[in-house]
Formats: sequence, structure tokens, C-alpha cells
Amino acid sequence: MTHSEQKALLPTGLTDLLPPDADREEAITRQLLSHFRHYGYQRVKPPLLEFEDGLLDGAGAVHADQTFRVMDPASQRMLGVRADITPQIARITSSRLASAPRPLRISYSGEVLRVVGSQLRADRQFRQIGVELIGAAHAATGDAEVIVLAAEGLAEIGINGLSVDINAPSLTTTICEALGVPDDVVPRLRAAIDRKDATGLREIGDQYEVADAAAILGSLLGAAGTAKSGLGGLTDIALPDEARALVDRLIEVVDLVQRAAPDLDVTIDPIESRGFEYHIGISFTLFALGTRGELGSGGRYLATGGELATGFTLFTDMLLRASPPVPTPSRVFVPHGTSAEVARALRADGRIAIQGLVAVPDSATEARRLGCDQYWRDGKIATIDEN
Repeated sequence: MTHSEQKALLPTGLTDLLPPDADREEAITRQLLSHFRHYGYQRVKPPLLEFEDGLLDGAGAVHADQTFRVMDPASQRMLGVRADITPQIARITSSRLASAPRPLRISYSGEVLRVVGSQLRADRQFRQIGVELIGAAHAATGDAEVIVLAAEGLAEIGINGLSVDINAPSLTTTICEALGVPDDVVPRLRAAIDRKDATGLREIGDQYEVADAAAILGSLLGAAGTAKSGLGGLTDIALPDEARALVDRLIEVVDLVQRAAPDLDVTIDPIESRGFEYHIGISFTLFALGTRGELGSGGRYLATGGELATGFTLFTDMLLRASPPVPTPSRVFVPHGTSAEVARALRADGRIAIQGLVAVPDSATEARRLGCDQYWRDGKIATIDEN
């Protein structure tokens, strides 16, 4: 490997985004933020770094192991590079926007950096786009609004085959607390749930004398599937009061989403909790047919100061995989010496005009070399294949 090749290497999980993908990412970001704005979501822009103790406060604590840390030469305090933007929104809305009327609708986009990638996403740096609905109380309508908002936004950028999986990740904890499951047994039950292991749940229930909780969790595990088939099973399960209230909320949200977006495929997985470490109510994950991995996720959580909030985050690296290519305007080569008015008129017409900087013997050849499909010849546009 040459010295130049070594200098071009990047750390694992960091990549250069090249044409046309960089343009596509920017176009997707603009289109989604415009879509959110029409719902009343106003944009904020938090900094890339913050003081570590503030960045990892509250919901941000779950990202402590994924956060890069650096010493600030100015303050001599530790800084953290954000691994997620949602905790920053919670900070802003509880401080700078504390007096703004609720519910407060906020949108954002920005790069995040993580210590390690995941199996489905090797990239450690990627862009997040999302919204937060702050102060939405216990209204199922707020949960449904953000789900439909995300689905409509993804459809607007051309992603087909969308589906949303709706969950209640705190349901396991609620049931275990209500039925007195020992704290050291709960992780065993969660591990079996993560494996979708109904037999393992029964065995843990018998071994640790928590058969009632294991049976309920097993029934909830079996209710996973399409909303049409799963909701009926949920109503028949005998649940503690707090768990029943959470399940009723899930049913209500699903109903609201299906009414607002009848063409959206909705599935439920009531006790799925992976990736929802700080969520306390209804949560959801978005997928697209033919794309491996999630396009985004979200749900209800407690913002800084205990204020209820709900929102979602979309991942642009996944959106690039799932969305169709963006049509590229015609690229027209304008030979050196041509009036600047010509290039100006071409750009005003929506074309890309590449101005020649020096005289060349053959404009068609130069146009082809520069990736243009057209060139200016004899006062009009010609294709490079014309003789």
C-alpha cells in the first residue's frame, strides 16, 4: 500500500458519501423536514458536542457506552459527541423552550457518532432525521400522529412496501412488578422473550415459581403478528390493571393509525423491547419490504423534568437503501467563450450547466468526459450522440 493510499484510509465505520448519494441524502432530508413543517413541527439545531454530564442525563444515559468523549481546552470539562439527538431535544425543550405552549412540535436533522456499529448498521456516523411531540400527555392521538407522520413522510420520498410494528416495551416490567416477580428473574424472562422462546418462558416460570407471569408473557408473545389477528388475542388475556391499561392504549393507537393510514401494513409485537431502553409507553419500528433493517423507530418517553413526550428518528443511511434514485437534471456543457447569459438561462430552466474554462477542439468529447449528456452548439442544445 502506498503512502497516499494509507492517508486515504478511514477508521472502521466511517465513510465518505460520494455523488450521487450525498445529493440524494440532502434531498431526502429537505423533503422530510418540509413534510414535518406542514404538520407544525418547527426545526431546531443542537450542537454536535455538549458537556458530558448534560448530554448523558435522563434519556441520554442509555447511550453512555456509545459516546465519544473529549476534553474541552476552554472549560477543562469533559465533552461528549452526541450518539443520539433525542436527549438534546429533551434538554432544549425543558430549558430554552420551557415556556413555549404545549404540545410543542419540534423537528431536527444532524449527524451522530457512535463508538461501535451494529450488525445491521456497520456505520458509526450517520444522519438522524426526526420529530418530538413534547407535552403530549397520555393521549393516544399523539402516539398515532407521529406514527402516521413518519409513514407519510417515507411514502412521500418514494419508499414502497412500508410497515410499522407497534409495541408496548414497558409491558414486561409492568406485569412482573404487579405479580411480584423477583428482580433477578426478570432478566431471564426478558432473554426468553428476546429469543421468542415460549418454551423457555414456561420453564423459567416453573423453575422460579412465577408461572402466572410466564403464562401471561407467553400469551402476549403469541399475540405478535398482523394487527388484524393479534388484537383479538390481546383482549382475551387476563392482565393486571396497569398492564391492561397499557394494552388498551396499544389497541387504541393501532385503531387510530389504521383509520388515518388504511394502506399502511400494521403489525404488533406487544412485549418487544429491544432498542426501546428509555421508552415507557407505545413504541414502534418502521420497515420497508426488501430492505434489511429498520428505517427508523420511536415512541413515548419521559423528557427532562418528567415531561411526557413522543417522537421518532429516521436513519438516512437506511433511507438511501430503501428509496428510489432521484432523477438527475440534464447536464449541459457550455463551451468556453459562450455568453454567460446562455448558462444562466439553462440553470434557470432547471438544467445543470457546466461552463468550459478553456477552449477545446471537440465540445461533444469534452461534454462526455465531464459526465454531461448534452452540450451547447450553434445556439441550441445538442445531445452528445448527435453528429
